[in-house]
Amino acid sequence: MRNNLRLAFLLIAVLFAGQIQAQKANVKPDAGVRVGEFKLASKLMARDVPYRVITPKNYGVAEARFPVVYLLHGLTGHYDNWTDKTKLAEFAEKYSFIIVTPEGADGWYTDSAGVPDDKYESYIVRELIPEIDSKFRTLDGRDGRFIAGLSMGGYGSLKFGLKYPDKFAAVGSFSGALRAPDWNDKNSAVWVSKSIMSVFGAADSETRKANDIYRLAREWPAEKIGALPFIYLDCGTEDFLIENSHDFAKILREKKVPHEFRELPGKHDWVFWNSQVQEFLRLADRMLPRIQTKAAKSSG
Repeated sequence: MRNNLRLAFLLIAVLFAGQIQAQKANVKPDAGVRVGEFKLASKLMARDVPYRVITPKNYGVAEARFPVVYLLHGLTGHYDNWTDKTKLAEFAEKYSFIIVTPEGADGWYTDSAGVPDDKYESYIVRELIPEIDSKFRTLDGRDGRFIAGLSMGGYGSLKFGLKYPDKFAAVGSFSGALRAPDWNDKNSAVWVSKSIMSVFGAADSETRKANDIYRLAREWPAEKIGALPFIYLDCGTEDFLIENSHDFAKILREKKVPHEFRELPGKHDWVFWNSQVQEFLRLADRMLPRIQTKAAKSSG
């Protein structure tokens, strides 16, 4: 009887351990796109920070490594917006991407001038990306990593591309709030200015200067243009932020930075972003080097 009980307990322990391991890897042995919920115990932010991950349909059955697309949400949004407000999981069925949707709160993907523990730039670059590369089978080099976002996230994505060009093959902005470091409590709505003043500080702060993507683009050395990631830029013709994209695209043309700018019918809404995220996924898929594409789609 005791031997039978020991055997039963041993089997239960093995099964339980297997379940825990499956949770850590966020995959099941059968094929299919999966949306998983995770938290990172951030030392920089001094708290747990949530994020979601979509794994491709062949992740659980293939031993290949996969390229990663990071998608950033907008102001007043959260990490679950992309999976809850668009058909992202459905779009992901067509590709072999790991898709990560980080939490950015109202932090403008910037290390805050006013709140010491709000380090949304450093968190993503120094903690989240390494976490994804260690937890999932990623193509962990520059050529296998992409980032894009909407509105506040569009600003954040372009900034990451300009400040960390060695980490991303392409960056994308949908309806980007690209002038954020120029805004203050006098020239923006209250619901916007509260976060702007908290994150960027006073008008003459170093934080504003260091995160002004127009300045970063203008001052990029001409001889190093080839080191920048490809830039995808779009905005709706009825969007109140369209001049932000016009002005940024002009700098890219003057500097001869490889990019694509699309001005399309649309507003600052999820109808437009649901459409444009598909364009960025297509772009990223086309850009993947042939050998990486072949490896990522093996057994698919």
